[in-house]
Amino acid sequence: MSDRLKHTDTPALLTELPEWKRFALTAQTCAPRPDALDLIEAPGLALDSSGQRHSPELMAAGEALLRARDFEAQRARLLAGEVVNLTEDRAAWHTLLRAPESTPEVQAERERMDAWVRRADAGRRWRHVVHIGIGGSDWGVRLAVTAFGYAGTWRDVRFVANIDGHAIEGGLAGLDPRETLVVLVSKSFTTAETLENGARAREWLAGAGLDPANHLVAVTARPDRARAWGVPENQIFQLWDWVGGRFSLWSAVSLSTALAVGVDVLEGLRAGAAAMDAHFVQAPLAENAPVRMALAGVANRSVLGHGSLNIAPYDSRLANLVPYIQQLDMESLGKSVDVAGRPVGVPTGPAVWGMPGTDAQHTFFQWMHQGSDGAPVDFILCREADHHWPAHHRQLLANCLAQREALMRGKTLAQARAECLAEGLDAARADWLAPHRVHPGGRPNHLIALPRLSPYSLGALLALYEHRVFTQGVIWGIDPFDQWGVEYGKVLARGIIAELGPDASAAEGSPAAGADSRDRSGPDGHAPAVRHDASTRHWIERLRSSTP
Repeated sequence: MSDRLKHTDTPALLTELPEWKRFALTAQTCAPRPDALDLIEAPGLALDSSGQRHSPELMAAGEALLRARDFEAQRARLLAGEVVNLTEDRAAWHTLLRAPESTPEVQAERERMDAWVRRADAGRRWRHVVHIGIGGSDWGVRLAVTAFGYAGTWRDVRFVANIDGHAIEGGLAGLDPRETLVVLVSKSFTTAETLENGARAREWLAGAGLDPANHLVAVTARPDRARAWGVPENQIFQLWDWVGGRFSLWSAVSLSTALAVGVDVLEGLRAGAAAMDAHFVQAPLAENAPVRMALAGVANRSVLGHGSLNIAPYDSRLANLVPYIQQLDMESLGKSVDVAGRPVGVPTGPAVWGMPGTDAQHTFFQWMHQGSDGAPVDFILCREADHHWPAHHRQLLANCLAQREALMRGKTLAQARAECLAEGLDAARADWLAPHRVHPGGRPNHLIALPRLSPYSLGALLALYEHRVFTQGVIWGIDPFDQWGVEYGKVLARGIIAELGPDASAAEGSPAAGADSRDRSGPDGHAPAVRHDASTRHWIERLRSSTP
């Protein structure tokens, strides 16, 4: 353990803070006030929190809680590149990647990647791009390419993430190897899925009589491993140890985005995110969009008991925003102990899920409106569309506003009965039917309105969620930048692969499945001996017998 960790002050347990008790009590007793407009104008977007519980007293309690958590000092450490990922002794300096005045090293790598892409564009090279990465090396790129290339680009960009062989088979199907660039993205360059899929792509290129090295690009914090794998030095782009995968969109991870929709899109994304960074630092807490979202999220989860958060983008181009935020939120806040290793004592990160509207209305909004639990919702819309059918956009916006209003206001039994009578039903039938038409209302929600879907506004939106996640981590006292929960299964998988038979082992030149820079499997790098439970033993034997 480094001196920095040894000398870190142990924070107070959240539930022991009088400020927490006051905040929780105030949130419980603060009634929803949908008729009191609560609007913040932030860079690239407007945040309407009228659908959340809000009052001057609740805001004052939230500010007191943030002071008790030393929020402003922790925010300063984040933005200064100091160690904030305590369990891994790392910074989480993703804001540097989009800062207008970055370090010479970051600026040079940004310019190098942009120049590489511009040369490829000028030469009309790479009609096909196969982006191979998983998790944080995949979702942000998918989101940006879908958002700004939805109508098609001259390059066909495909994504391969899953270890399922069908994924790489489908990713390569029908492509001309001579016109194909394979982009491998792995911070550690040990990610099993990425290297296994990359090995298949390499074989595919070689099988076409090509030198794979001429068709491979890598983005990694370990260029030595990429070189050993066969990627030429001038086609390796740099990541840094202080960039978490789910915060890496702003780096060379987005090489495929630049190839698909242009380097100008990346510049716009960074500019919007940088503007939100400045807002996060400068805006008073009561007018600070990420802070307000964080306080509402903590109240909804830890006080009011809502177990999930629904993301409802009313723009089909933002379909991949849902899994992007799902990973950002659940991998960051899916923790139950604080930085001192003690149980937090309250429920933390919610399950995040969703679907674009209006599809969502025909899928699960019935549960949202009348289910016994319901869920807070983040509605997201764009005031202006980029198509030429205004009637479509009016209907889209109307549906968003109507669903939100129905969730907030609800419908009482008396209102439902009056509607039934107005429709000509007799009193007995109205009495019977009315309970089925009651809406509880009071469902918490935000409305986030973008002027239009531009790189700037999307960059600001993503940074809004990043800083909301960080602020909730500060309040709960957890480390939002590690992800130890996924490591245990990775280590076990390495042993099970060997037990399933030699044909299931990882590709030549790649580590055992599941290995990456955080694996803690022992000094020899092998998975520890494990005595499996009866069910796992059964399925290992049964699947081994069916493995060719």
